[in-house]
Amino acid sequence: MLDRTTGDDDWSVAAGPIAVTLGRNGLAWGEGEHTVSQPAGFPVKQEGDGCSPAGVFKIPFAFGYAPADEAKAVRLRYVPVTDTLAGVDDVNSTFYNQVVDASTVTKDWASNETMLRPDGLYRWGAFIAHNPKGEAGRGSCIFFHLWSGPGRPTAGCTAMEEKDVLKLLTWLDPEKEPRLVQGLESW
Repeated sequence: MLDRTTGDDDWSVAAGPIAVTLGRNGLAWGEGEHTVSQPAGFPVKQEGDGCSPAGVFKIPFAFGYAPADEAKAVRLRYVPVTDTLAGVDDVNSTFYNQVVDASTVTKDWASNETMLRPDGLYRWGAFIAHNPKGEAGRGSCIFFHLWSGPGRPTAGCTAMEEKDVLKLLTWLDPEKEPRLVQGLESW
């Protein structure tokens, strides 16, 4: 976790390093805010590819199983997970790459990421604004969330121990416009 006071300041280490796991197929070039070109020969992130996105991405909101009044330490906008909250991954949906409350919209999707998971991996997490324009097929519903164990990959998210997710969620300050920067050292 790196921090700086202004855009002209040097980065300083705020905490970490934090051990994470990534997608089962590694990294692929994502759609985000980065201004550098895709590295030569590097794959492009696609829906269902099992890759975590590489690049620079906003972190607009957090989510979790706790009611909002029990998540006061989380500084990002907080969305309590319910049994009707869905991460839409259907490329034909108008809600593609959005987390929506299925009880408040007209459902037009055939598939979605169930946010209230039986394995509890979304007990705490944050949405990563990969593919913010919702371009069909470019990948959807990328999160920080709890891992199922060290070295156990995700389907395309970035996962870590619960204590580290909680540390991250209490550290991320929406006024500082936090970003995930994810890539390879050799860039």
